Amino acid sequence: MLGAIGLDEPHEAAYRALVAEGAAELGALARRLGRGEGETRAALHALELHGLAARSSAGPGRWVAAPPGVALGALLTQRRHELDQAELAAALLAEEYRAGGERTPAHDLLEVVTGTTAISQRFIQLQLGAKESVRALVTGAPVAVSGMENDAEEEVVGRGVAYRVVIEREVLHQPSGLVELSAALGREERVRVVDEVPTKLVLADDTLAMVPLTSRGPEPAALVVHASGLLDALSGLFESVWREALPLRLGASAGEFDEGGEPAPDRTDLEVLSLLLAGMTDASVAKQLDLGLRTVQRRVKGLMELTGSTTRLQLGWHAYERGWVAR
Repeated sequence: MLGAIGLDEPHEAAYRALVAEGAAELGALARRLGRGEGETRAALHALELHGLAARSSAGPGRWVAAPPGVALGALLTQRRHELDQAELAAALLAEEYRAGGERTPAHDLLEVVTGTTAISQRFIQLQLGAKESVRALVTGAPVAVSGMENDAEEEVVGRGVAYRVVIEREVLHQPSGLVELSAALGREERVRVVDEVPTKLVLADDTLAMVPLTSRGPEPAALVVHASGLLDALSGLFESVWREALPLRLGASAGEFDEGGEPAPDRTDLEVLSLLLAGMTDASVAKQLDLGLRTVQRRVKGLMELTGSTTRLQLGWHAYERGWVAR
């Protein structure tokens, strides 16, 4: 919890233990922490440098904790000042960058990133830098980064950044595909499905994009595109794919629709319907939702009876008309 002010886990544990004791001998503190005396001594010296601990005058090897309200307050104030300075520096650099935009050589608008690790890091950075929106096209067979295995996503969504994601149908058949998609929909991300996306793509606001460059050779490569006509074209590509894709409803996103007071499908019905309209077979839906094949077919039959449909094509039309699915 105190990592934001520069304390790692061993240092924080030592400080907490020292605060609990008020004052303690080195050996006693080491036993309380379950660590060796050498490691504990190093942690105490680090706390001393931060002003969080001091050697006691009561005897050698005895340490006392600095009052948290005073010591931690000073560190927080210092860190806030450092962040303010960093924010100011970033604003000045951004202004310089904009001022030099007209004389930026064309090759500076493109950045080649090579290697799985570097591509993954850049992928995370693009999202963390987004202020308003992240848009992505996700393929079923990523080369370097899986769009559905995204450590930054939850943090970025928590800041109010809107996510729109188009996945190709193959993602639904992956072992953890529906679990990860349900989590994304639970974070109020908007997800749509198409047969196949033209390329993997991630767009951060209208300022940066990243697309695969090549998967051949010993290492994959990706292209980071800065604000330019090419970026506008990639944005247009995403929007065209988004318009043709089918919305996906799963888990918490599949609420009940009974605005007219009529019988309504339950959450599982809507999950079945959403996956069927995304192009999955009855058997695939049953496997992904851990249902029996006959259960899926019985639910589909129930939806057809509910809407008065005689074919699944009619069922899809009625589902759209009743707001169970949306374009």
